[in-house]
Amino acid sequence: MWIGIISIFPKIFHSVINYGIIKKAIKKKIISINIWNLRHFSNNIYGKIDDHPYGGGPGMVMTPKPLQYAIKTIKIFSPKNTIVIYLSPQGKKINQNIINKISKKKSIILICGRYEGIDERIINNYVDEEWSIGDYIVSGGELPAMIIIDSISRLLPGILKKYSIQKESFYSGLLDYPHYTRPKDLNGNHVPKILLSGNHKYIQKWKLKQALKNTFLKRPDLFKKINLSKEQENILKKIKKNN
Repeated sequence: MWIGIISIFPKIFHSVINYGIIKKAIKKKIISINIWNLRHFSNNIYGKIDDHPYGGGPGMVMTPKPLQYAIKTIKIFSPKNTIVIYLSPQGKKINQNIINKISKKKSIILICGRYEGIDERIINNYVDEEWSIGDYIVSGGELPAMIIIDSISRLLPGILKKYSIQKESFYSGLLDYPHYTRPKDLNGNHVPKILLSGNHKYIQKWKLKQALKNTFLKRPDLFKKINLSKEQENILKKIKKNN
């Protein structure tokens, strides 16, 4: 997968491309990350890319011409049908389903906004999708871009085992079950006996029950989006009765 990034702080991405899953994906040539400094597309001698908003108001707005030039230039180097995504608190809130879909694309460009945002004409004429990582504000689009890149990378073939991905939270719509490792006894807190039994059939049932319980207690809203099996419905009824 080809990923282009437009940012005024390109070096910030070194903190993710040189570590973990993303580094592994780059090394295996499964993913290609290409970073452009927006200031290099400015015709201002100082690399200025922001200005005061028309109509007044607080803060500054990213000017349209550098972004327009950047997007057009980057599309020359990117594969065909590249999707341009603007990272903004006003965008569509991303979830695992959106990440699953976008991971199947060949190429995307991520615009990392700053200040009060970017000129609306860029959004209307050059942006295909506007995404948000949640209902809160961060200083710019760089951190959301890192989160999205990491989320996409782990889904690409050859990075993680398919089984591992399918067992993660949100992949099936449910939260994950609790995990335990050595020691068996931690200050009197013991690992559930079922996990030490060696009976894989019962262990799988326990994991399913715990995943349903976790979802019910922490994110009951997720059940509105899940089509539960008969077995899952029966287990959930018992969980609700006991809580």
